[in-house]
Amino acid sequence: MNSVNTSVPKVDSMALVTGKPVYTDDLAPKDCLIVKVLRSPYAHAVIKNIETERALKVPGIECILTHEDCPDKRFTMAGQTYPEPSPYDRRILDDRMRFVGDAAAIIAGVSEKAVEKAMKLVKVEYEVLEPVLDFRKAKDHDILVHPEENWKALCEVGADNKRNLCAHNETQEGDIDQVLNDCKYYVEETYHTKANQQAMMENFCTFTHLDAYGRLNVVSSTQVTFHVRRILSHALDIPKSKIRVVKPRIGGGFGAKQTVVTEVYPALVTIKTGKPAKIVYTREESFIASSPRHEMEVTVRIGADENGIIKGIDVYTLSNTGAYGEHGPTTVGLSGHKSIPLYGKTEAFRFAYDVVYTNVMSAGAYRGYGATQGIFAVESAVNELAHKMGMDPVRLKELNMVREGQKMPAYYGETATSCALDQCVERVKEMISWDEKYPRKDMGNGKVRGVGLALAMQGSGISNVDTAAVTIKVNDDGFYSLIIGASDMGTGCDTILAQMAADCLDCDMDQIVVHGVDTDVSPYDTGSYASSTTYVTGMAVVKTCEVLKEKILKKGAQYLSCPLEEAEFDGKRVFHPESGKEVSLKDIGNQVMCGNEEALQASESHYSPTSPPPFMAGAAEVEVDMETGAVELIDFAAVVDCGTVINPNLARVQTEGGLAQGIGMALYEEILYNEKGKTSANSFMQYKIPTRQDIGNIRVEFQSSYEPTGPFGAKSIGEIVINTPNPAIAEAVYNATGVRVRELPVTAEKIYMGMKDR
Repeated sequence: MNSVNTSVPKVDSMALVTGKPVYTDDLAPKDCLIVKVLRSPYAHAVIKNIETERALKVPGIECILTHEDCPDKRFTMAGQTYPEPSPYDRRILDDRMRFVGDAAAIIAGVSEKAVEKAMKLVKVEYEVLEPVLDFRKAKDHDILVHPEENWKALCEVGADNKRNLCAHNETQEGDIDQVLNDCKYYVEETYHTKANQQAMMENFCTFTHLDAYGRLNVVSSTQVTFHVRRILSHALDIPKSKIRVVKPRIGGGFGAKQTVVTEVYPALVTIKTGKPAKIVYTREESFIASSPRHEMEVTVRIGADENGIIKGIDVYTLSNTGAYGEHGPTTVGLSGHKSIPLYGKTEAFRFAYDVVYTNVMSAGAYRGYGATQGIFAVESAVNELAHKMGMDPVRLKELNMVREGQKMPAYYGETATSCALDQCVERVKEMISWDEKYPRKDMGNGKVRGVGLALAMQGSGISNVDTAAVTIKVNDDGFYSLIIGASDMGTGCDTILAQMAADCLDCDMDQIVVHGVDTDVSPYDTGSYASSTTYVTGMAVVKTCEVLKEKILKKGAQYLSCPLEEAEFDGKRVFHPESGKEVSLKDIGNQVMCGNEEALQASESHYSPTSPPPFMAGAAEVEVDMETGAVELIDFAAVVDCGTVINPNLARVQTEGGLAQGIGMALYEEILYNEKGKTSANSFMQYKIPTRQDIGNIRVEFQSSYEPTGPFGAKSIGEIVINTPNPAIAEAVYNATGVRVRELPVTAEKIYMGMKDR
């Protein structure tokens, strides 16, 4: 391989470092109407009247739209496959406000100054209602978040809007209660993770216009280009054929842009006015009206026998979807299905969950997608079980962790066809010097250091669901166009897919031109989420290249007048070894432009019936001030098994970035609401994310396995990398102080109060 497993620079790196206009707001026409959303100041209210006459008199105001101006159709903003598991519970604008920041009206004008002035003149009369803010009390509450009759669920996910239920399910194997009763060692604890913001650099933004044919053109910073087209079709009640969606460069998403947060607002303005329109969320809007991680409370029951074999795991997750159900039924599943399978010797398991509506900002997708919350809980419970047994937690993990060839419990009957988790643990122990540092070391200055280690797994796409296709064509002069439907959001998928194509076609990468996503041109791809691009789209590239090579060979043999079975292709030429005749790829590319009956291109699609998980071990070393409880992360070591590493540099950047986000969740980040449902976390002054100075020393290595169903043996890496810091840091703090923090983030106050209580 010349390109795969090589640290090739990103194909768009020069455009980025030279400041070329590549992002959505860079590309928007100068004459776009500026669109802003008037937001509800109440967590729960009904609009009785909206007075817009004075606001419409402001010079430059084009339109002010209310719930009376949009279709009375429910839809979901979740960018998921169809039919979406998330309930249809939204309108573009509604007369019922369900959280502080919900959309009450849309104002569009020729300048931001005019729109902001008009917003102050719109008068809304509300009937203020009592909100449901405590997600522990939301199920079967007297107050309903969604009392409307046209609410509906397309899939059987246990949803019932008359019970404030977005989803409910329970699965089990074996008699979990009996198995746990028979265990010598037993732990039952509840763990709480708060909602977190993705905090990507580029805020949500979209611009829209009508083309010469009257079709709605949408340019948006989105991870799910084709899903945006479908969602807009439902929301606006117009055919998909009348909509085109283009994805330019994305300045980060991390799952936030798997939800259609902004697209509906300028689209409605353009439909109503016929004029181009643009919306760019402020940072405050991106904090108060977006799609953060689901808050979850996870109760774990776990038991082991006298030999340290974990016999049963019982997980119940209560998830807070907020005002709307985007991703609610699906994120919660990963809290059990990506945590329980880490331990392969269980005789029984149970996984149950409830997802509830409340009157806070609706949650959505965030890197890790529920696995992050569940792994924090299960790994913490395993650590607590080990301490109860008087055993090193890592030894307990080594005795029980899943290994290659084992059937993974609670993982849809799949077998671990590639798994180097045992090697990851062995290596990360060496990197952190576990045997020398465990459990703690008194530094002699009032500070104590402790270490903690955690395991994690994720998936590689959604089995039997995620679909990807690519098109590759030979151009004149013999260079290739690689047309993809996957959304590169800074991860470098344009680059790694080109690397795979280059090796499949035996050519240099500079012979391949990558084209981003345009729903009018690109082949269908479900989008960049669920860690699917490398694994699913990568296999589509491999399959397409094989078909295209056969076509090149066939065309070359025709030009050489030799039997097809005797011709060979080496990436540069088709040749006939026996006669010595040859024709270059350049000449083939030029000849097919004249007198040709078959296009020299191929397009293949791929999906997978399995989702082979990547695995990871992460270890943290922290230092705690025993007088104040202040905690500092000193070192974090991580070893990842993502199969074959396609691009080591990009994989390392992915891992380091994911670890930094996980560290932020573990130590700093949380969305809090007051008694009226308003969040104070509306800027980077209030919502704390770690800087480079806060994350200590991060070290990353790879321990590759070979996944037979993946391209070049590859699995995913995008999401798993966020999952180990939470349990590893919480365990390190416990080993240093004896204080077990079961509610994230782990703060100095919680440690101090815990030490004081002890």
